[in-house]
Amino acid sequence: MSSATLQHAAFILRGNPVTGIAAFGAAVLIFVGIFGPWIVPYDPIASNVQNALMPPSAAHWAGTDQLGRDVFSRIIVAAQLDLAIAVSAVGISFAIGAVVGALCGYIGGRLDRFVGRFVDVLMAFPLFVLAMAMVAALGNRVENIVIATAIINLPFYVRFARAEVNVRRNLGWVEAARACGDSHVSVVLRFLLPNVLPAMVVQMSLNLGWAIINAAGLSFIGLGVKPPTPEWGIMVAEGARFISTGKWWLVAYPGLALMLAVLCFNLLGDGLRDILDPRQRT
Repeated sequence: MSSATLQHAAFILRGNPVTGIAAFGAAVLIFVGIFGPWIVPYDPIASNVQNALMPPSAAHWAGTDQLGRDVFSRIIVAAQLDLAIAVSAVGISFAIGAVVGALCGYIGGRLDRFVGRFVDVLMAFPLFVLAMAMVAALGNRVENIVIATAIINLPFYVRFARAEVNVRRNLGWVEAARACGDSHVSVVLRFLLPNVLPAMVVQMSLNLGWAIINAAGLSFIGLGVKPPTPEWGIMVAEGARFISTGKWWLVAYPGLALMLAVLCFNLLGDGLRDILDPRQRT
């Protein structure tokens, strides 16, 4: 990253401290996702029925669930799985969608029409319902959740890359690259894609939050990760049965973790747009 970009990022953060807070929150979330299993005070899947449904206390900061498992430990460990699903799915959809969309925008013709119709078909369905159908058909394993989430995120990157490359493919610097003997694939990968990547990074940040919600939503309705694996959606679903009895912590804390994770990535995406968009550098 150039010094000019760093200076502009510092200027944006001074003018909008919410972006800095979101970046700090995302960094904490990533740290917890990586090191969570080693910093939790209790085994997240070890049950102790004698301590079942205990309210938050000094011993159990977020209380215990119906099997006596520490809710705080389960929330921390669940961050690793939810982040892994979200990052894997968004990374796959970004890598495939960016390349395919860029090639479609550059080459056009039959490839562009075929991919365009395929993307239109995907977008015609409610995306969460489409993810439900794919996971139900493939089986509710983690890898299938990643595949389903990646597929429903694919249209965003294909459309975005196609539109941006289509605008730039006849610009002077692209013509100069072709005149120097670069192949069409080289022009796309070396010159066009790097010019649209900053804007696509913003989309990735926004999609990370949506992918976390998607994974938690699938688990909530029983199509995601299977118990007793710690996962935010499962924890909310299991705790919902006890709300009427006043055991609010079973839903409140995992729901709060889910909300904060999505909020951080969404706010971070807005900040990245201001930092990476050259039109903001005034």
